[in-house]
Amino acid sequence: MNRRKERIDRGVKARSADIFALTSYREMLYLMIPGAIPVVGLLCFAPMLSSYWREVIISTAIYALLAMSWDMLMCAGLLSLGQSLFFGIGSYLAGSLNYYGGLPPVLTLPIATIGGGLLCTVLLLPVLRLRGIYFAMVTLVVPLMLARLVEATRILGGTEGLTGLTPFPNQLTALFIIQLALLATLFGFRRIMGSDYGLVIKGISDNDRSVMSAGLNIYWYKAQVLFLGASVGCFAGAFGTHMDMFAGMPGFALDYSIMPVAAAVVGGTGTFAGPLIGAFILVPMSEMLRALGALRMVFYGLFLVIFVVGMPEGIFAFIQRKYQQMERWVDVS
Repeated sequence: MNRRKERIDRGVKARSADIFALTSYREMLYLMIPGAIPVVGLLCFAPMLSSYWREVIISTAIYALLAMSWDMLMCAGLLSLGQSLFFGIGSYLAGSLNYYGGLPPVLTLPIATIGGGLLCTVLLLPVLRLRGIYFAMVTLVVPLMLARLVEATRILGGTEGLTGLTPFPNQLTALFIIQLALLATLFGFRRIMGSDYGLVIKGISDNDRSVMSAGLNIYWYKAQVLFLGASVGCFAGAFGTHMDMFAGMPGFALDYSIMPVAAAVVGGTGTFAGPLIGAFILVPMSEMLRALGALRMVFYGLFLVIFVVGMPEGIFAFIQRKYQQMERWVDVS
C-alpha cells in the first residue's frame, strides 16, 4: 500500500482564527510570538552585542530595508534591479542638505526619505508601462548613468564625494534609529498588503488586465507603490550617509542592488519578513567568511545555491509552514 505525506493545520491555528483568539492565552501567545521575535531580538539583544557586531547589525538593517523595498515593488509586478538608485539618491540628497545647507540628521533623514522617494518616482514614471525584464533593465542602467554623470560633471564633489558630514551622536543612537525604521517598515508594509489596497496591488501583479477592466488605473497604483519602495530605499541611503559621514559615487554601487535581491530570494518573496530574515543571514555570514579571502565568494555562492535549490519558496515560508501545520503519513488506496 502506498503512503504519502499530508499537511494539516494545527489545532491552535484553527482556534486562533478571528475573534476566537481572545478565548485563551495560548491562542493569543500563538499569534503574538511571530511578531514579538523581531521586536525583542532587535531592540533587546542587539544593543548587548559588541561594538563590531552592532556595526554589522546596522549594515544588515540597511540591506534589509533595501530588500523589503524590492519586495514591495515586486508585489505590484515591478521587477527592480536598481535598489542602488534609491540608495544613491537618498545618500546624495541627505549629504547635500547637510554639506551645503548645514541641516542636522534629524531634518535630512525625513527630507531625503520623502524628497528622494518623489524624485525616484518622477525618474521612473515614464517607464512604469514596461513589464518584467524591460523595467528591470531600466532600473539597472539609471544608477550607472547617474554615477557616470557625477564623475563627468564633477558635481556634488565628483569622484571624491561629500566628506565630513554630521554623524549620529553615538552608535547606540544610530542602532535604535535603524531598528525602529526596520520594524516600522516591516509591520507597515505587511499591514498595507493585508488591506483592500494590498489586494488591488496583488491583483495588478497577478493579472493587470483584469484590474484595468474593473476601471482602476493600474499605473497610478504602481506609482504609489514605487514611491513607497523608493522612500524606504532613500531612507537607507540617507542613514548610511550619516553613518559613514560620506556621500559619493559608491552609493550607486551594484552591491546595493544585488544583495537585496539575494536576501529576498533566500528569505522568500512577497512576505517582507522573508527579505528581513534573508538579510540577517547573508550579511553576517559574509562578514564571518571575510577571513577566507577569495574563498569567501565560493562558500557564499555555494550557500546561495543550496538555499535556492533546497528551499525555493524561501526560509520564511518553510518556517511558517512548520509553525502553522503538521505533517503525517496517510495511506493512499
